[in-house]
Amino acid sequence: MLDVVGGTFCTMLSHSLSPCVPLNLSPSTHRRNILKPISAIINPQSIINPQSKPRQNQQNQQLYQPFRPPPTPLPPQYKTLDIPGRIDILANRLGLWYQYAPLITSLLREGFTPPTIEELTGISGVEQNRLIVAAQVRDSLVQSNADPDLLDNFDTGGAELLYEIRLLSASQRVAAARFIIENRYDGMATQELARAMKDFPSRRGEKGWERFDYTLPGDCLSFMYYRQSREHRNPSELRTSALEQALRVAETEEAKGAVLEELEGKAGKEGEKVDDGEKTVRVPVVRLKIGEVAEASSVVVLPVCKDEREVMEAPFECRSEGGFGVVVAEKGWERWVVLPGWEPVLGLRKGGVVVSFKDAKVLPWNANRTYKEEPILVVADRSRREVGADDGFYLVPHGDGLKVERGNALKELGVNEGLGTVLLVVRPPREDDDDQLSDDDWD
Repeated sequence: MLDVVGGTFCTMLSHSLSPCVPLNLSPSTHRRNILKPISAIINPQSIINPQSKPRQNQQNQQLYQPFRPPPTPLPPQYKTLDIPGRIDILANRLGLWYQYAPLITSLLREGFTPPTIEELTGISGVEQNRLIVAAQVRDSLVQSNADPDLLDNFDTGGAELLYEIRLLSASQRVAAARFIIENRYDGMATQELARAMKDFPSRRGEKGWERFDYTLPGDCLSFMYYRQSREHRNPSELRTSALEQALRVAETEEAKGAVLEELEGKAGKEGEKVDDGEKTVRVPVVRLKIGEVAEASSVVVLPVCKDEREVMEAPFECRSEGGFGVVVAEKGWERWVVLPGWEPVLGLRKGGVVVSFKDAKVLPWNANRTYKEEPILVVADRSRREVGADDGFYLVPHGDGLKVERGNALKELGVNEGLGTVLLVVRPPREDDDDQLSDDDWD
């Protein structure tokens, strides 16, 4: 028997085995076997460079590396420091805050995590982020050629203030920084100022908006107070207080004039005599801002209904109990809504209810006004069902659903009682909320 293994010829007998010797094959004798055609499929993976796979794995690993903040230039006195030296500077707060803040970034880029840095230096993760961001804001002020004397005011305790204006543009930051120092604002006041400046452009179209200068921080803040005053009852102490705040911070004469007109209008109405106990009733129509509920200092939880039956059956009273403010209702309900603690609803203890509508056609707006088809929420007080003031608005049944009707229209129809008095109309949040309704939109 012949067996060829690796080019070696072996002779095998049934009872004896001879040693294997090399087999020399003549080309002429075995050409037919050597030239036997071979068909094969080339596997692309078999020709890939073996070094490319580790490189690909390495690239994939880099995609999942933890976030590393962009490098911030280190001050000259810190460039030669090793890691222990940087940790020592941070632990002992050696230098000004904006000088050692880049050391936190450098440690993060070396692979340190915020908890590790906190353990080594005593700087919490929140404070680390504040220092890094505030240092970058200060750098932007330097690049914008801000007055050095202005920057010197932020050398001590300035990280908290500069951190709050991080969302503003470079030019807005310079103006805001100057306004903060001139008015000696703290962190909370600075945060409110930054929000007012950021929010001002989105309020285009609201009453009085064009009379405030968006390039001036004081006018932006004044407009915020001016707008908030319109969410309170007229007259009321909260409305007057908001207008007085708007007047104090306004910078331009045009803005001050707009605020004074509101104050004088309020005073005139207070001096008027009202016959039969009736007076003009204003129902605020507000658009809920994105994140406004989360930022509100107080909130109100109300049941949501969609028809007359649900309005009558919804829980009549909801209250908060305990140190955590756990909301307790007299009975269970399927749908609830959380609203900021606006003045019209904050004092609503019993009878509050919210009715959801698919569009605003149920409201008595001017017929010639072009309004968009969007859902709304109507907040009503079921404890005040009697139709009183002619200018009041009331929730009443309409066919298979509900609608809002003016008091004088209901009196003409002989209707003396509705399902509740309307306190507030809420429009859904959106980015381009530039069509806020004014009081003149009510017919």
